[in-house]
Amino acid sequence: MSRLEHVTIGALPIERFREVLDPPAYSAWLALGERAQRLLADRVVWCVNSTAQGGGVAEMLRSLLAYSRGAGVDSRWSVLNADPDFCAITQRLHNRLHGAVGDGGPLGAAEREHYESVTSEARDELASLLRPGDVVILHDPQTVGMAAGLRSAGAHVVWRLHVGADRSNAAVREARAFLLPYVRAAETCVFSRRRFIWPGLEPAGSAVVAPSIDVFSAKNQVLDEPTVAAILQEAGILAGGSRTTARFRRQDGTPAIVRRPAALVQDRPLQVGERYVAQVSRWDALKDAVGVIAGFAAAGEGWGDAHLLLAGPGMAAVADDPESAAVLATVTATRAALPKALRARVHLATLPMDDAEENAAIVNAIQRGAAVVVQKSLAEGFGLTVTEAMWKGRPLVASRVGGIQDQILDGVNGLTVDPHDVTGFGAAVGRLLGDDELAQRLGEAARQKARGEFLEPRHLGQWVEILAHLIEAGEESRQAAL
Repeated sequence: MSRLEHVTIGALPIERFREVLDPPAYSAWLALGERAQRLLADRVVWCVNSTAQGGGVAEMLRSLLAYSRGAGVDSRWSVLNADPDFCAITQRLHNRLHGAVGDGGPLGAAEREHYESVTSEARDELASLLRPGDVVILHDPQTVGMAAGLRSAGAHVVWRLHVGADRSNAAVREARAFLLPYVRAAETCVFSRRRFIWPGLEPAGSAVVAPSIDVFSAKNQVLDEPTVAAILQEAGILAGGSRTTARFRRQDGTPAIVRRPAALVQDRPLQVGERYVAQVSRWDALKDAVGVIAGFAAAGEGWGDAHLLLAGPGMAAVADDPESAAVLATVTATRAALPKALRARVHLATLPMDDAEENAAIVNAIQRGAAVVVQKSLAEGFGLTVTEAMWKGRPLVASRVGGIQDQILDGVNGLTVDPHDVTGFGAAVGRLLGDDELAQRLGEAARQKARGEFLEPRHLGQWVEILAHLIEAGEESRQAAL
């Protein structure tokens, strides 16, 4: 079987950012596109990750590479096809890089041998397509085993790690020790925040780039209230009220309609006018949907009559996540164990993934319709769902972990809590549900912070600087060797 699947990417016009950038920033954005085109002329930029849909990395790549192509850069995307044993090993690494034990399985000689077997096959496939001077950006633990071979093929290689832990522990150190021999082959390693940078990366350098969102995507585009209601009705989450068409725009601007329902675990749908608190995330134990339910139960009357909606992707959608079905089963059992009156106010939605943009439109509607958006992660590299809610001006409660600490300033543009403080989490949500003025103020501040710090022009600008440094340093080395 081929180890690489090549994902088709369209080109998106960079001029659309005129709508969201002020004139000086927009002029700088156009100049950046021109610089990128000059810098990367006659080179291909390859991105390699482990899934084409069902996670924040895939979402970012789809947009970032499309805007790169719109600026005239030959950008391409390949996805690693791996077997279940490989996925179990890399999920183990993912959990331990967050500081969590995960399944407790080994990372020994047999696991290393299998990891190297899969990544070497993928490396050879990609190396056959490369030209000297091309740039390869490898994402997360699944792909970094390809680094040394791709360097030998003449490519510039960057490793981008999207996860990390605030504090090192035995689990973190074990995962780093497994990966470090491969990581050291990269010319530069890119992390989401400074505290995530690994010690001992020489000769590889390091850089910090916070993730971003595409405000024109189906997940983040503006939806009016009737459209939000229509999409939630089509998904089966909301009942009652007048019906309109559940329209949204695809990434390329063409119109589309939400038609597929979610798979729901609920006593009844939400009714028009009922408030709800929402968390949208993968069915991952580190997202702590069980803790969200516990916080809801602990809050009691503190949430008034508000409901809780937990939503995530379908089981088959995320190819590199072997634990999602077990996590969802645990969440479902936790809901079932609630007293009847509380259980009736908890809704679980597994969202359709047949059409990734339709899925994104449903997520958009869930977040826009929520009275409060939460992200009660036990660990988080960077909370893209947090940025999405910030952009939509929603009041937020999130755990004080990882990159979320760079997104939300407690009491300024949201509320943060200790990730293990279930009671405090429930109380913080209740505080926003009971204070409309506070909720509105924090939501407005969140939107302004997202606009200033977490949109794609900033993100792509940092990547151009990183690649310029690599290419210029490589040219200097080549000249010195002549």
